Formats: sequence, structure tokens, C-alpha cells
Amino acid sequence: MVIGITCYPVAGGSGIVATELGLQLAQRGHQVHFITYAMPFRLDEYQTNLMYHGVETTAYPLFKFPPYTLTLSAKMAEVSRNFKLDILHMHYAIPHATCAYLAREMLKAGGDHLPKIITTLHGTDITLVGSDPSYYDITKFSILSSDGLTAVSKYLADETAEVFKVDKEIRVIHNSFDEKRFVPGSCVDRRREFAGPDEYLIVHVSNFRPVKRTLDVLSIFEKISSVLPARLVLVGEGPETVLSRRQVKKRQLSDKVTFLGNQTRVEAVLQCADLFLMPSEEESFGLAALEALACGVPVIGTSNTGLSEVVSDGENGFLLSVGDTSAMANEGIALLKDSIRLKEFKEAAASLAIRRFSAKKIVTEYEQFYQEILHG
Repeated sequence: MVIGITCYPVAGGSGIVATELGLQLAQRGHQVHFITYAMPFRLDEYQTNLMYHGVETTAYPLFKFPPYTLTLSAKMAEVSRNFKLDILHMHYAIPHATCAYLAREMLKAGGDHLPKIITTLHGTDITLVGSDPSYYDITKFSILSSDGLTAVSKYLADETAEVFKVDKEIRVIHNSFDEKRFVPGSCVDRRREFAGPDEYLIVHVSNFRPVKRTLDVLSIFEKISSVLPARLVLVGEGPETVLSRRQVKKRQLSDKVTFLGNQTRVEAVLQCADLFLMPSEEESFGLAALEALACGVPVIGTSNTGLSEVVSDGENGFLLSVGDTSAMANEGIALLKDSIRLKEFKEAAASLAIRRFSAKKIVTEYEQFYQEILHG
């Protein structure tokens, strides 16, 4: 198959998922074309069967903001026309599925080959409408105009069907991880960079948006570190990075907390960790949590979110109410203190990840879905 993929090429879950999917598809012999405004975050090396097409925007005095969606639509149509795309796989309904629809209308007008449009919902499609109802109609139109719909969790699929009154199938295809990269590892030498031999290493990875509740991460860690010798490593950048740095200083945790910024190889840090914190207010799935589990790291997160489809509460982590930092800290302390149970949790984490979310399994599900849409 010849597949075009559009995503946000930044260090967020959806962009990483889309990039890893494209890499895996290319390895399986499909021709993959990324169509985005910048090189995707994890597309950091050459690979056969994979191409990148940059979307340029031109400043023009008439426009207050450069019309990115129009140039994206035009680029989609151009790539589809030149390479006879079978599939345009859009990650996010807004604006990507909307642009794909417009691109296909342009191709139709020119009598060109028409690709099928598949839209994968990641969660912001819903929260965007929740924060600004004016996007409701265009989001619903984009969803219904897609030939195939997928969601990264049942939690998100159900929410989408309820919010948009969608009666067409939304296929649940979970996120995956690269089992060659995210594996439990022995990293004694690297671990020394972050923690001493008698200290526990706790990690958080996110884009530092308010929904990730990074201040809760600091609160949980502060409580844990008041009882046990521990260090915290924060990976990522975002709107709350500056605020988090100020809080670290205010709480007098500067000697215990390390900010690493964005990292393309987060497994190098995860493999050294004892515990992963993800106390998000909302998670459609929780890719960072999955990658931690795959590295054999138990996760403490929030209940009643998509994390419940990733973390098995009481087996490889704990899921607690949003904002209950005391309960999260207490569970973390109890687990770290019990070396036998901690070992069991770590083994269960890696086992569940490979059993349910390996790239081999999930990419096959996407291939099957592509074929259904192409020939259905």
C-alpha cells in the first residue's frame, strides 16, 4: 500500500504514535509519506520506503495568520496525485481530517485517483470541542467524512460517540511501542547519572501541559522523598515547564530533581527507573505510561481515564483519583519499600506491555483495517 500520514510533528503522544506507525509500516514494505509542517519528532534516521514532504506557509499582508490548512490540503493533493496514495491517514480530526477532505475534493475535480481517508482520534478532538463549542460542527463533519475511524482507546471511542452522536463504527486500535527499543534493561552506569546506589529513581515524561498536572508530580515526589531517598527526572517541555522549575526551587527540591527537556530516546531514562508518575487530569490512552511499562517500570496514574486500558491496577501500577497526591504517594512508598512486590510489579509491567501492545500486534491491526476500508 501507499500511505500518506499527517500528524502534529511534536513531542506529544499522537505525533509519536503516528511516526512509529509509519516507521513500522515502511519496514513491512509499504510506501509511507509523511505530510507535515516539520520533520516528525522521532523520524530521526533514514529508512527505506519512507519519505517526508514539508508543508510551507507564505506570509501575505492580507492574512493575519498564514493559511496553513490550505497549504496542507494542497500538499496532500499534490503528494496523492504524484504517488497515487491509497490511504490518507490523519491523526486528529481538526484540522487534519478536514484538510484531507478538501484535498480529495481537489483530486476529484481533476479526475485523479482518490485515496481513502482514515482518521485516528487521540483525545484533543474531544477536549477542543469541550473548551470551544464553535468547533463542534466542523469536527463532526470531519469525523463523518472519513471513510474509516479509529480511536486509541475504548474510553475515547465511547466519549466520541456520545459527544458527536456518531453511529458509524469507531474501531479501537490501541497505541503501541517499539519492542526493540522499550525493553527492561540493566543500566547501572547510566543510572549513576541520576541517582545514587541507595536512592530510588522516579520519572515523569510529558509535554508539560496543564492537563498533565506536573505540579501534582512534584507534590507526589515531595511526599515520597520525605520518607525514602529518591530522585526525580522530568522529561519534556511545555507551558508549565517554567512553573515547575519555580516550584522545585520553592519546595527546596533542586538537589533532587533533574529537568532533561525533550528527548528522542526516552527509553534510556525509563530503563533506569523504579517508578513512573502520570497523575493526568485526562488521558485518552497514555503512551508515556505504556513505554514505561514496557521498560518494566510500574506506573502510578489516574482512574476513570484511558489509563485504565493500559495499567492493571494493583498488578503493574496503581490508578487513583485525580488530585489525590497523598494516596498516590502512599502507594508509591509502600511499593518501593517492598522489594519483592516491586520486582513482581516490574515483571508484570513488561509482560502486559509485550502481550497486549507490541508494535507487531498493533501495526497488523492497522494493516487489516486499511484493507477493510480499501476493499469494503
